[in-house]
Order: sequence, then C-alpha cells, then structure tokens
Amino acid sequence: MALSSAQWIRRVKPAVFLVCLVPALLLLRDAFTPGGLGVNPIETITHRTGDWALRFLLISLAVTPVRWLTGWQLLIRFRRMWGLFAFFYACLHLSTYVVFDHFFSVTAIIDDVIERKYVTAGMFGFLMLLPLAVTSTQGWIRRLGRRWTTLHRLAYVAAAAGVVHFLWLVKISIFEPMIYGVILAVLLGARVAKRYSSGVVGAARGLTPGS
Repeated sequence: MALSSAQWIRRVKPAVFLVCLVPALLLLRDAFTPGGLGVNPIETITHRTGDWALRFLLISLAVTPVRWLTGWQLLIRFRRMWGLFAFFYACLHLSTYVVFDHFFSVTAIIDDVIERKYVTAGMFGFLMLLPLAVTSTQGWIRRLGRRWTTLHRLAYVAAAAGVVHFLWLVKISIFEPMIYGVILAVLLGARVAKRYSSGVVGAARGLTPGS
C-alpha cells in the first residue's frame, strides 16, 4: 500500500535527522581516538564544525530552488531541520572558539572581532543566524506572519558572511570557499530569476485584453 505524504515524512525524518548528526558523531569518535583530531585538535574541531554549519545552511537555502525545478514539494518539510542543524554546528564552531581558543576571555574575543576581519565576518554571520533559529517555531511563524519570510531572508546574509569568513581565514588555497561562494551565487541567482520571471508573467497578464 502506497504511503501518504504525511506517513512518508514521519518515516523519513528520523533517518534524515540521524544523517545530519553524523558529522558531530564522527567528530566525537575522533575526539576519543588517539590522534583522531590530528596535531591541532582545536583547529580541526573549529574547521569541521564551521564547514558543516555552512554546508547545512546552503542545503537549507537550496530547498526552494530545487523544489521549483523538480516540483518535489515534500522537500520543504526538511528545510527547517537543515537550517537548525546549520545553527547547531555554528554553535559548536563558536563554542570551540570561545572556550578553547580564548578560555571565555571577553576582552580577547572583542579584540579579535575588531582586529581580525575573518572573525568579524564570522561573528556577523552567527548573529544573523540567531534570530532565524529563535523564530523557527510554528508559534513564531504565526506571530510574525508575512514578516517571518522577510526576516528569514537573513539566511542569505548569514551564508554570505560565512563564505567571506572562510575566504578570509584560509591561507593557502581558496578553492573550497570559492566553491561555496559559487553555490550561494547560483542559489541567489535562481531566486532573482524566479522573482523577475514572476514579475514579467504578472505584467503580461495585466496587459491581456479583458483581464
């Protein structure tokens, strides 16, 4: 018997959730494995959590364009989960920096934010993600109404800040942050193209005789 959409979502969501946890579980495993985190464990944790924060953010932003292209409406049911996992890994990333890099020293962190451009960009990106995570519940969606959609466009700002943070951080090869930048540009371009085409179609309909 074919599953309904709701039944399919209920069965698949736990599996998707576990897959999203895999990077954290692998990091935990490596932390308890001698030499698992390399010669600089703090740097490894920082980089891996930051990478996955940006990846999940881009995945969540890709949902709408992919839905337009494929017509697969069920993808929208996973977008919030992927966005929250982006925030989860961003929190791990920031916590590693605050706890292990600066041992909760507010002065050192403020100095870093002022003096290091990549830290400034990273902090800005995290601050953009914070209201999105807080307002991700159904209650907040109802309270904010149409403003919720406007607010959650900050996800693109957060992603751009994440790409810039990564780009300014790397010292040898900019290949990986550039790949993320291209993906973000494509996603933004798809949004703009869709908005433009919708406007053109709407204008054409308005000019149709008898409309």
